[in-house]
Amino acid sequence: MSLKCDVQYGRSETGFKLTRVGVTDVKKPILVERDGAKNKLNRSLNCNIDIFVDLPAEQKGSHMSRNVAVVTDVALASIDHPVSSLEAAAVDIGKKLLVEHEYAKFAEVSITTDYFKPSKTPNGRDTYEVYTLIAKAMADREKGIRKAIGAEAIGMTACPCAQQTVTELTECSTEYPVMSHNQRNICSVMIVTDEGYEVEADVLIELIEASFSSPTYELLKREDEGRVVINSHKNPKFVEDVVRGVLKRVVDTFPELPDDTEVMVWSESEESIHKHNAAAQREATMGELREEAN
Repeated sequence: MSLKCDVQYGRSETGFKLTRVGVTDVKKPILVERDGAKNKLNRSLNCNIDIFVDLPAEQKGSHMSRNVAVVTDVALASIDHPVSSLEAAAVDIGKKLLVEHEYAKFAEVSITTDYFKPSKTPNGRDTYEVYTLIAKAMADREKGIRKAIGAEAIGMTACPCAQQTVTELTECSTEYPVMSHNQRNICSVMIVTDEGYEVEADVLIELIEASFSSPTYELLKREDEGRVVINSHKNPKFVEDVVRGVLKRVVDTFPELPDDTEVMVWSESEESIHKHNAAAQREATMGELREEAN
């Protein structure tokens, strides 16, 4: 039977254009094989993918099945020909979306996945820790391609203010750091740049963890547990300190990235003695951050 009617190409009754129309939380495996990568744990990534295009004012609907078809094609192709990075897969999907949606001027792809990285506890125990990897692509018919790579990590902070207060109220030994209250800190960094530049996810994770009072670990034996607590209290941080630490390390680590590279850092401390949480954020270009760092 031949279907004659394509309702999506019908005329919109109200005439408003839409910025994003698409599908969310499409789950597909994507195989990644990055030249020279030391981390071999993440060859097959189980991805959650959001896919959008814009919709012109005169058109009733978007062909959403085309989005899923494009993602499926890219995922299947990666089995025989692994992609070089998750953001490269996002760029490929974005380009194909503009081919399939001839009426669209813009396509956006967002991919998130669990990402495992080898690590060591403070006393040297080997461990594999889980993080969140984020990849995006923005494909514009006029402006070209921008891509993003980001990571989210969980660590801990010890409050400098409470530590100072305890110091003033008690006579504490100088052999060990003064007690304070702790927070679980969740921090993410996103780098948005042109298609030709590469940023390693492992490097982003390392600079986030270096900005905490201490990293945290899935498995800690007693000596490691004590060392994490001591290390964090030797290195107290406000949530603001975490964001600024990430910004400084981004500027120092990526001198090759152009000034129009966009940097987004978000950090939230889940408080232990308050009912609320504390949060800080910065969005800036690399050029702006370089000026402020000098």
